Amino acid sequence: MPYVNIKITREGEVTPEKKAALIKGATQLLVDVLGKNPATTVVVIDEVDTDNWGIGGESITVRRKTGK
Repeated sequence: MPYVNIKITREGEVTPEKKAALIKGATQLLVDVLGKNPATTVVVIDEVDTDNWGIGGESITVRRKTGK
């Protein structure tokens, strides 16, 4: 049973429709590339606050404010 975990920043731009498209697309990718059964493929989307996601020693919140 494949398990896919997609992590994105929580910024309000990801609609339920976009999430559905991500789930469908990730599932189909596993079907196409690895021949996995879509009925047993699990896809989880985690939305992470930008304060809790960091790159280069800074949170995404700070990087967005400084234009990085």
